[in-house]
Amino acid sequence: MKTILIMGSASDEPHAKKITDKLDEYGIAWEQHAASAHKEPLKVLDILKANKNEENIVYITIAGRSNALSGFVAANSEFPTLGCPPFSDKADMLVNIHSTLQMPSNTPVLTVIDPGNCALAVKRILGV
Repeated sequence: MKTILIMGSASDEPHAKKITDKLDEYGIAWEQHAASAHKEPLKVLDILKANKNEENIVYITIAGRSNALSGFVAANSEFPTLGCPPFSDKADMLVNIHSTLQMPSNTPVLTVIDPGNCALAVKRILGV
């Protein structure tokens, strides 16, 4: 049982830390990667393939702007995907939320805005 965080870039680390601090508090194992679905899709696929046969995984994707990462992970994995987009201000938040909410069919991404709630959702999904 673990959570895999995939950030669109290393600059998303401060946002990811808000989630991983809570995961640590809940005793949930996690690993973290930086891989852009736009710039490094094969790296994202490698992460998904490496965990394909695991059990009880929840993916957390952290990407903003044109958030292909969340949909890419959800479309290429059988595990739940939580999109928790980062944002620097209200205008940035609106762009990032909308790009995370608007996913094509067969790409079930659950969008959680607050990093603490994202970690809590993982806890509940995994039944910890």
